[in-house]
Amino acid sequence: MQLTAAALASIRSGVSGSVAFEAVDPHLRPGVQALGFQVLRWLGRAEALRRQLAKRTPPPAADALLCTALALAWDAERSPYEPFTLVDQAVEAAKRNPGTRAQASFINACLRRFLRERDELVTATEREPVAQWNHPRWWIERLKREHPRDWQRVLAADNTQAPMTLRVNVRKTDVASFRRALEAASLQAVPVGATGLQLTRARPVQQLPGFLDGEFSVQDAAAQLAAPLLLDGLRAQGPSPMRVLDACAAPGGKTAHLLEFAAPAAIEVTALEVDAVRSRRIDETLSRLGMSAKVVVADASRPAQWWDGVPFDAILLDAPCTASGIVRRHPDVRWLRRESDIEQLALQQAMLLASLWPLVRPGGRLLYCTCSVFKEEGAHQIEAFLAHNTDARLLPSPGHLLPQSGVNARGVPDNPLGDHDGFFYALLEKL
Repeated sequence: MQLTAAALASIRSGVSGSVAFEAVDPHLRPGVQALGFQVLRWLGRAEALRRQLAKRTPPPAADALLCTALALAWDAERSPYEPFTLVDQAVEAAKRNPGTRAQASFINACLRRFLRERDELVTATEREPVAQWNHPRWWIERLKREHPRDWQRVLAADNTQAPMTLRVNVRKTDVASFRRALEAASLQAVPVGATGLQLTRARPVQQLPGFLDGEFSVQDAAAQLAAPLLLDGLRAQGPSPMRVLDACAAPGGKTAHLLEFAAPAAIEVTALEVDAVRSRRIDETLSRLGMSAKVVVADASRPAQWWDGVPFDAILLDAPCTASGIVRRHPDVRWLRRESDIEQLALQQAMLLASLWPLVRPGGRLLYCTCSVFKEEGAHQIEAFLAHNTDARLLPSPGHLLPQSGVNARGVPDNPLGDHDGFFYALLEKL
């Protein structure tokens, strides 16, 4: 409880969830992260309950501990422990921590009242949209405007646990064979997309058969669309291998998929990453899968610093974005983002598009994608690009793929991609 509350306090101060949970002892990290994710998914409700219980916001450490307990205990059906046990643990944690010891009696009083009046307090918070949907108010209102028929489904999906989806490395095996290998290890999976398998229950990746041999990668089903969208039906100009650029490549999942999708001798991939530390993850990913690419540490928006002047047949631009489509996997994002971030990121996306489009040969393609549900980072971005680039044509593209969650009565995903994150795709051809 104490470690989970400490992680929440760090996130509230502006630290990303990845960094906050990375600071936890490795032996304790899985459990702390699991509890932390649940807290972040129900933080809106917890903060509303805390406002019912306390007239003033307590100091940050005490407030984090109080909200952690409320987020875990407010719904008995979702609670990892009995509410009484969670309350006892929170009070003991407050007493042991010098930063919260002075507020231990206050925390105890609030939580005991919560146990006595839980139903009434929860009902009182139902009128608050942030408590009901567990997203910032601006986020909820923006989704209502941009996706009026789907906003409730998107918010509900955001508060579910993301599935574990694998992409089979077809250079080493095939989907049917790998599925049999999973079944032999008592692991059930359903096919999604062209080369994906969605596990019915997540497992540590190192425990899955074929991991060390590079037979699969973990990748969301919607993210698995990038490589086939960009490369399907495209041929190199002349006898040389097809020149492909992955412009924002770390950690290398899409780079690897580009290599898997094409015949080994038919493609030459340059993987670009501005962060030197993150670029090392591309090498690690490719090494495990038995593949290679030209990895370059450089800013994609400044081609003069790294481009050799030879046009590319295809460019994948997985642009920096709000990550509003992947909050199931990163539930801290919704609380860290500000609405003003969208405009700033949209300017960066536009700059990348403008910088990379001249590098595409006539007849070549650029696939623009973001893991965002906001139209300023998707449909509106591409509308503006097409209005200013008459040599660009939009090919059939998925557009906005909103997060999906749910299976039918037979336990089979409701759509061919299964449960998936939110993405936007626009495939552009140069005339």
